[in-house]
This record gives sequence, C-alpha cells and structure tokens, in this order.
Amino acid sequence: MNTSNKPKVYFKTFGCRTNLFDTQVMINSLQDFSHTLYEEDSDIVVVNSCTVTNGADSGVRNYVNRLQNEGKRIYFTGCGVKTQGKELFNKGLVFGVFGHSLKEKINELLNAKNSFLDEGELNSLDSTIITEFVGKSRAFIKIQEGCDFACSYCIIPSVRGSARSFELKKILEQINILAQNGFSEFILTGTNMGSWGKDVGESLSTLVREICQIDGVVRLRLGSLEPSQIDEKFLELLENQKIERHLHIALQHTSPFMLKLMNRQNTYPKDLELFNFLAQKGFALGSDYIIGHPQESEEVWQEALENFKALPLTHLHSFIYSKRDNTKSALLKADVPGNIARNRKQILEKITQENNFALRKKLEENKIPLKVLIEDTKEFNGGFKLLGLDEYYNKIEIQSQNFYTKDTWLEIKNFTAKEDKNYAEI
Repeated sequence: MNTSNKPKVYFKTFGCRTNLFDTQVMINSLQDFSHTLYEEDSDIVVVNSCTVTNGADSGVRNYVNRLQNEGKRIYFTGCGVKTQGKELFNKGLVFGVFGHSLKEKINELLNAKNSFLDEGELNSLDSTIITEFVGKSRAFIKIQEGCDFACSYCIIPSVRGSARSFELKKILEQINILAQNGFSEFILTGTNMGSWGKDVGESLSTLVREICQIDGVVRLRLGSLEPSQIDEKFLELLENQKIERHLHIALQHTSPFMLKLMNRQNTYPKDLELFNFLAQKGFALGSDYIIGHPQESEEVWQEALENFKALPLTHLHSFIYSKRDNTKSALLKADVPGNIARNRKQILEKITQENNFALRKKLEENKIPLKVLIEDTKEFNGGFKLLGLDEYYNKIEIQSQNFYTKDTWLEIKNFTAKEDKNYAEI
C-alpha cells in the first residue's frame, strides 16, 4: 500500500507496558494515516500519557510544551486524560483529547475537523487483534484492564477503572497470530495483571498453562504480580521451563507499619516466605518499592531496611513517593525530606545490585547455560557485538565472529559475570 501521501503519525508513549500495548492498538487502527517512528517526520503527534506520579505528569506536560510552534497537530490520550487532559485542552496546547475507551476509534478522531475533548468511560475492553509490534523483539500481551485494589497512595484505579479480564480465547488467538508472525517471547501485562480471571471465574494459572501449550512460545515473561495473587496452583506452574526464571512481585515496602498505612494486601512475613521459596526454586526476583511515603520515620525506615536485607531481591524498581491529589496518602502529614528519601533509595538499590551480581556469579561458577534472545547486533572489532537478555532478566553482551540476526535465540554455555552485566564470546 502506498502511504507516501498520507499524513504521518508519531506516537510518544510514556509509562508502563500496558501503555505500549495501547499504542500498538492505535497503530493497528490507523487507516487514513501512516505511522512513523520519527517525531521529526510527523505531521501529527499522539501523546499516550502516564499519570502514576507527579513526575510523570510533569514529564508529559514538558513534552507537550516542547512541541508547541513546531506546526504539528497534537492529540492527548492515556492515563493523564483524567488528571490533566482538560487543562491542556483549555490552554489550547492540544487539538484533541480522548480517553482509553476511544483509542480504537483513532482513525475517526484524527479525521475530525474540530478540536474535541472526550474522556470516554472506564469499563471498556479492546477488540483489536495485534499482528505485529513495531521495532520490538518481544510482544506485549495485555490480558486485563483496571484494578480493584485501594492502595492509599495510588490514583490508577480512578483513571483505568475496575479490574476486568480479556477473554481467554481472544488472548490465545492474539498470541498464536503473533507467533506465526515470528514472535517467540511474550510478556503478559495489564493494570493489575494478577487479577486476570477473577471477574469471570478463572485464574491466572489457567491462562498461563494454556499459553505455555502454544508451540511458538519459546519464553513467557509475566508482568508485575501482587504477592496476594500467587496461590498454590500458580506455584505449581513454575516448573514449566517456558516461564522466564524471573518474577516481578510488587511489595511496595518491607515495614509492617507502612504496608498497613498504604492499605496493602501483602504482609512482610508472608512476603519473606514466598521470596525465599521462589529463590530456592532458582528464580531471580524483582519488586517495586516506594521510598519516602509520609510517616516513614527513621525508626520505621531502619526496621524496613533490615527486613529488606533479608529478601533475596535481584532486581528493583524503586521510586520516591510522589503526592497524588485525591488519594488518602495525600492527606497524611510527616513528609520525608527529599535528600533523606534519595539516600534511602540509593541504599536499597546498592543492596539489590550486590544481590544481582552474586546471583550471576553463582550461575557462572555452576556453569549454568543462559538462553538469550538477541535484540541488537552491531559490527565490532572485525566481528559483531550481540546484545540481549537472558531468562533471569539480565543483560548480556556477546562478541562473535559470526553474524546473528536480531531475534535469534542462542544458548550461552560460558560467560563472565561483571558488575554491569554478563559478557561472553562465541
């Protein structure tokens, strides 16, 4: 199809993997427009926003402001529609604002002659089947929308709605089509991925079992899970070698006091038991952690730190608490000064980095082979440098005299673990 005369659309995606999937839905829904990977080539920019923190809002706002006077038509969508869409629209900074539920109508919206603001509603589910992921080695599969948790610091349920699941048959069809189109690693994602099936009498373990039976699936990575969503049936599934040897389980904190204050459903003693069990099974373990939430006193912090040290964590997504309007945490006093929060963040990250290096050294010493999906290939010193991720979600750099295309699977039997990443020669 000749798309040279069609207006070019660039998508700027902020935030999580769910947003990446939503962007792909919009790309697939374009008919009268062509997609470009380059902002400078575009006539239209669609900003798919994140609003999880004040910093996320600020980053989105700064990007929209930067686009002014560049002659592009700007549209605004994503989680930020509820928090700042109206303000951006009223200031004339964007031509159109549309909510999550309208993204499959993007072709119609981009054709609109008049500017518009339509926040949509919060109970929709996409019907689009994705056939490719532009520029990606792995395919993201959104399995659900929304969240029923009521964490005191979080605004996401109010912008994504309550938890609702995509149909099992549709998810399997989606993966089968992508597998036929050459994808072999799949990442399950959603607003609260572990809640898949609760609204339709199913469970995540049922879905994972079905996906692992698809021949084209070489590796299945699971997005963020809540500790309270991991049951015995799920733990039994972990013997399947198609499941990545890395799990991301959102703890958010390790102080019993803070977990209660945050209205979390997990407790530290059970978290420790679960993480030790999974580590003994050979899994690398990641988590989310909020630092500097109101009332994280020095005494609370010291207890949390000792508890953190006991966890076999190898990956960490830590972030400093960001006040969000219309949340219970926003009403709390006893804020933690920024310099103290930043210092605490560095301490947790250093502990995790040391744990990660220790895990990789152990794998090296025990000569455990790594299964690597090559994501990038570059010419280097008369040969090639291959970059990829192993099944423990660790980076590896491979020097090779032979050329391997992107998306090739390699088994690396010998490697050297260094502090920044793993290295190998083949």
